[in-house]
Amino acid sequence: MTSDRRRDRTIRTLIADDEPLARRGLELRLAGESDIRIVGQVGDGEATIRAVSEHAPDLLFLDVQMPGLDGFATLRGIPAQQMPLIVFVTAYDHYAISAFEANAVDYLLKPVDESRLHQALFRVREALDRREASEHRGKLLGLLGALSGRPALTLEEALQADGMHGLRDPDAPLAIRDGARTVRIPPQNLRWVDAAGDYICIHTDGETYVLRATLAQLEKRLDPTRFPRIHRSALVNAGRVKSLRPHLNGEYFLMLDCGQELKLSRSYRDRLALFK
Repeated sequence: MTSDRRRDRTIRTLIADDEPLARRGLELRLAGESDIRIVGQVGDGEATIRAVSEHAPDLLFLDVQMPGLDGFATLRGIPAQQMPLIVFVTAYDHYAISAFEANAVDYLLKPVDESRLHQALFRVREALDRREASEHRGKLLGLLGALSGRPALTLEEALQADGMHGLRDPDAPLAIRDGARTVRIPPQNLRWVDAAGDYICIHTDGETYVLRATLAQLEKRLDPTRFPRIHRSALVNAGRVKSLRPHLNGEYFLMLDCGQELKLSRSYRDRLALFK
């Protein structure tokens, strides 16, 4: 991308930090960047998830250590197709930073140094130039799996449980291996599943499970009438959809009973019973 095209681009940016002074300091440092437009500032993980859905930012400065949902739990709550580029803001030690370096666009240590901020923004712009958002999302999910302390299971490994045979009893739980234990997820407790790169996130009422797999592999294990695909990188529990609202170009946003909002792509509308 040429420098002229870069000047025409606006990077919609969200700041998530529980410290008001930290948010204000980052806002002041970003004020001199002509292509950065701050679309929101939030102070906790749940507000971050809502703000990502509402504002669709290109970039999220995410504090790792927030009360309630920390930065990693917050990432698990963001649908993959909504995931912006992430720059972590952290006071973590160098061991954790090595993980950030491998999987994030960049990280900033508190207090934020202005020269490091400029370097992080350079990397963000380069990532946007290369259109690497999808690859970035996959790396983030890989980071979540690595930091969970659980082995990176493939889907076939994770689904090794008694009697797991594709579309059998639609009311039978989905059984997956989570480390050394087997977790059985009742269908009604599964909210949605999304994918990025070589990873999928299974979002349930109690937890999010990160597996190394494709959405198509998991799709074969679920009843497509109850778990239709709503986007090339997401499927949903249709029974958890409570309302929808129109978006652009024939797309919709689905509101789940847990408060999560997901995008319904125009090409997948007919798979959802609400449209039949």
